[in-house]
Amino acid sequence: MKYIAQIQKVQWILAGVVLTCFMASCTEEIDSSARFTQTEHTIMSYLESGNDAAEYTEYVELLKKVPVSSQSSSSVAQFLSARGAFTCFAPSNKAIYDYLDSLKVKGIITEASWDGFTSEKTLDSIRKVIVYNSILDGSNTGRIFEMGDIISKTDGDEFPLPNLNDRKLYKTSISQTDTIYINGTALIDLDHRDILTINGRVHEVHGVIAPSNDTMSDLFRQMIDENKKGFIVMAKLILACGLEDTLSKTQDDVWENMYLTKQVVDLPNHPTEPDQPGTMPEHRKYGFTIFAEPDELWETEIGKPYDQITVDDIKSYLITKGLYPNATTGTDYSNENNIINQFTTYHILPEKLTPDKLVIHYNECNYNYKSSKLNYTVPVYEYFTTMGKRRLLKIFQSKESSDADPEDIGGNKGIYLNRFPILRNGRGECSDVENDYHESGRFKDVGSSQHLYSDENEGVKIMLSTPGGAQHQKLINSCIYPLQRILAYTENTQNRLAGERIRIDMAAMFPEFINNDIRRPMDFYSYGATFTRAIPVNYPYLADLEMRDGTQFYYFGAYERSWSNYQMDEFNIIGKYEFTMKLPPVPKKGHYEIRFGVSSGSSVRSMCQVYFGDNINYLPAMGIPMDLRKGFVNHRFPNTTINSNLGYAKSSDYEGEFDLSLDEKDEINKTLRAKGFMKGPRYFHCGNSTTAALGEKCEWVTRRIMVSTDLDPEKTYYIRFKNVLEFEKSQFFMDYFEFVSKDVYDNPVEPEDIW
Repeated sequence: MKYIAQIQKVQWILAGVVLTCFMASCTEEIDSSARFTQTEHTIMSYLESGNDAAEYTEYVELLKKVPVSSQSSSSVAQFLSARGAFTCFAPSNKAIYDYLDSLKVKGIITEASWDGFTSEKTLDSIRKVIVYNSILDGSNTGRIFEMGDIISKTDGDEFPLPNLNDRKLYKTSISQTDTIYINGTALIDLDHRDILTINGRVHEVHGVIAPSNDTMSDLFRQMIDENKKGFIVMAKLILACGLEDTLSKTQDDVWENMYLTKQVVDLPNHPTEPDQPGTMPEHRKYGFTIFAEPDELWETEIGKPYDQITVDDIKSYLITKGLYPNATTGTDYSNENNIINQFTTYHILPEKLTPDKLVIHYNECNYNYKSSKLNYTVPVYEYFTTMGKRRLLKIFQSKESSDADPEDIGGNKGIYLNRFPILRNGRGECSDVENDYHESGRFKDVGSSQHLYSDENEGVKIMLSTPGGAQHQKLINSCIYPLQRILAYTENTQNRLAGERIRIDMAAMFPEFINNDIRRPMDFYSYGATFTRAIPVNYPYLADLEMRDGTQFYYFGAYERSWSNYQMDEFNIIGKYEFTMKLPPVPKKGHYEIRFGVSSGSSVRSMCQVYFGDNINYLPAMGIPMDLRKGFVNHRFPNTTINSNLGYAKSSDYEGEFDLSLDEKDEINKTLRAKGFMKGPRYFHCGNSTTAALGEKCEWVTRRIMVSTDLDPEKTYYIRFKNVLEFEKSQFFMDYFEFVSKDVYDNPVEPEDIW
């Protein structure tokens, strides 16, 4: 490595104002007096006058011409001369000349030079492409990416910080070599890299980083126009359903304007996180994930070459297989009741899930998020609501599914859709084996007349590439993944979903948390910090949530904190709150419990009235108000703690039940359930270490049964929470929901497990 400066020698000049966030609404100019001492290099001074300055003369000129943002006249050169924490992937002169040559080949410019631009607007745009995509600003977090950080990332996984163009970069590498690319095209120089400056690091690249601005709609149109094998059949289905405009959406321009003109303002510091203001999201992006059967699979199923397969062929296939028997079979494919529409939209989620976000690993039982990495333990899963006719899609990964998968690209080993293994949970078929919640190697029988495969419960594997040329793609607003076999919402899938406990992290219920990098940004922020964001009350930022005035909605995403949270994030809402949420659909008609995960280990938790129903304008109250301060041993009130009324005098009484037999635990749980309580799940640790107690053993980790009623998958349900305390700093804490059918929680043959 080349070390141009040593961080411990840095002496900051305490003057000037530093711009630390690109695309912010501020208009202050960068004061060059905030530069460092002349004996040390900043990124800019290194590029201008360092030993390798001759490599970067073209890039330096661009840095001086391109403004930091549309809100500032300061140049990016001034930006990189000021204090901060920047990672700069500096293109060499040759990289820029090669890029100009590629623009000439595409007909964008008349000659491969800066004189080849006939439009000032195009020239300005290309300059910004080269500059903005090359710089990551970690000034708010102190995060800089050295080569060790880059090499350690799994191929395809995105860097947690966006670049100045608000795009996420990723690295790829050639196996067992020192050859590293950014975004698959920009090779990092073997010699001129990891150059440490006072305000960051420089890595020379032999290619301009220019992520495509194509949307999913653009990709499908291009595939059809070029007859390019991969996902042409899926492209035809999506266009037939009239989803082209939807899949071309990238951001909410109304929100962009409101944010830039300061019509939304940050919430003040949270009362219990005094250094954490509730910052409003900079953007409201749209995102999509499409799980698609590759053309080569359709060729096998239909018996035609991929480019000859029509929408009618797919419709005939679905009808022959007996899929979607209640759907209409006409040609109005835009109707969500149509068989083509139902099949197609079950493949689409309104969230952009990159490979590292398909499932979230953090504090599940015996998993160490620092040292375990790909050494998975108990299964990790999430449930999402699909587009079109609202249905659940399960994404699943386990140690066993990963170990059985030789592919290890992008951390994508063994991730499946709708996988339903028999788990070693001490119940039913696994009552006589170790209760460790791992896959047993067996799957339940299909047990339904309507299914695709006899082994359907093994799930549909998500892949990153296929021999026939279908490849995972990351686009500006979406991701697409090839599937190993046909995905359909069969009767068997509905039965299996209804036959298990559906636990959903709160942030997974709202696409906006995922599309805008709010949910679990992992190493986005420094050690010990709480990632805090806010949701405005004066704009429907979350499409599936309505808030009344007086509601202050904070989202906490903790990393390296020892909170007692599932996946270590939470909603923490204060004020005279009242808000209403649209709930995910249930898989089958039947009687369900809706449960609420809450950590009651604080005296400033709230008490709320719960309302529920399918008419958002009239939601009946569900029982008496729910007091979130009540743990199993202690009820924690301001300035006092009293023993609970749940039968435990001290913590040892509660913890001692951890080692009882399952039959003994069942009897205890019956008593607690009669009072609307359930113990926390054994599934996750009350902290960020595998030595921390599991949720079942922590008396403050509770599940509350809020609703018990008949539910219908054809109806949309809503739940409302309203503060009933005068103390407006009391906290409504929300961690996860559970939707559990009576066949699970009241099953005499295989009682619900403790996980």
